[in-house]
Amino acid sequence: MGTVALDATVFTALGILGKSATRTPRVLSVVSSVFERSIRKNEKLIRRSKMKDVITMFHASEVPALSIRRYIERIFKYSSCSPSCFVVAYIYIERFLQRTGICLSSLNIHRLLITSIMVAAKFMDDECYSNAYYAKIGGVSLSELNKLEIEFLLSLDFKLHVTINTFGKYCRQLEDGVGENQIS
Repeated sequence: MGTVALDATVFTALGILGKSATRTPRVLSVVSSVFERSIRKNEKLIRRSKMKDVITMFHASEVPALSIRRYIERIFKYSSCSPSCFVVAYIYIERFLQRTGICLSSLNIHRLLITSIMVAAKFMDDECYSNAYYAKIGGVSLSELNKLEIEFLLSLDFKLHVTINTFGKYCRQLEDGVGENQIS
């Protein structure tokens, strides 16, 4: 089977290809599971090593009540962004963490998600909502989201392009290992 056929199979399995008005794309639960596992691993390491987590503007003062999965589903429901935006947001978060050295945690994941998904939607989709609307969806103020977006873009050096090969590679990793390759 060729790479294109394999990618189409993976994209369909993740719910990225085709429209389904009744089903939530599987990619949402897969991505949330990857983040949840990474956070558990990171927080366990921090507790064991008794290191202090570096506090950034992406950190909340307390862990939000909404689970990662529910938060991602909420963003999907109200933003109407394409399922592929969630894969691209995942890629952006991985790049962001690599460039900044920040450790993914339950205190920063929600702000990283709303920011990365909004940026992905702006870059990928034909239509997207305003920052004010995303701020309401994400439960942050408009001024805070604007600052998060600027910091996020600066940290990525405004390099938002994701090649089809990179996109396919990440989709295959998500599908094959359901997040076997955890992000930091």
